[in-house]
Amino acid sequence: MPARDPDEPDPHEPDPDEPDAARPPQARAARWRGPIGTWPAVVLTLAVLAVANALTHRWSGPVELVTAVAVSALLLGVLRWAGGTRADAGLAPGTLGTGARWALALIGLVGAVYLAGALLPATRGLFEDRRYAGMDGGELALRVLVYVPVGTVLLEETAFRGVLYGLVARARGTGWATTVSSLLFGLWHVLPSLHLSTAKPALTTVFGDSAFGALVAIGAAVLFTAAAGVLFCELRRRSGSLLAPMGLHWAVNALGYVAGFLLR
Repeated sequence: MPARDPDEPDPHEPDPDEPDAARPPQARAARWRGPIGTWPAVVLTLAVLAVANALTHRWSGPVELVTAVAVSALLLGVLRWAGGTRADAGLAPGTLGTGARWALALIGLVGAVYLAGALLPATRGLFEDRRYAGMDGGELALRVLVYVPVGTVLLEETAFRGVLYGLVARARGTGWATTVSSLLFGLWHVLPSLHLSTAKPALTTVFGDSAFGALVAIGAAVLFTAAAGVLFCELRRRSGSLLAPMGLHWAVNALGYVAGFLLR
């Protein structure tokens, strides 16, 4: 029998980027064995995110960006350590084109909704935010093109719709993955929501400026972002790619900055 070319894929080995549904059960089980188990990997991911949440809330500027990139890489390493692949993180090469098309369509949709909301007097006040008062065009561009995509979208999507979703989905299925990922995504936003009720006049009108009002606003923010997490997870599931929720996430945050800046 002729020797097999070492660079030629072994037909008996599963393709690491092939979706789980296309693999026989034996191949899926063998592929997932890693030096660390699934649930220890989930616990390690949560520990990393707890530290990252505290650091990114305290730090800003270039340090925040470096932290976001480092934590994203570390979490992907945890997934790999547990036996996961690019497909488990929603980054399989074969899905990137589809994910990019989803992302572009969602960006256009959010842009249209924001434009309509900004033009209608009844909804224009929702875009008002006191944090934009001293912002200039350069800072706006930096936020939209750097801080939102790297400091927010890259880190949060890699963590919640990439690594956590991939780990839990492999162990318990997509229903559990969506639930766990979305609940934790909501809790992730507790610290960023501490002054939300006083920063946005529309929310101050609803919740007031008391300590109790701030607490209610935080709870509402957690519930809202958890619900958004469900939508992001569904986009990840339907498209098979992390790029789809990344596109929507960027559009909601970045175009919100643009609308708020223009309506100051």
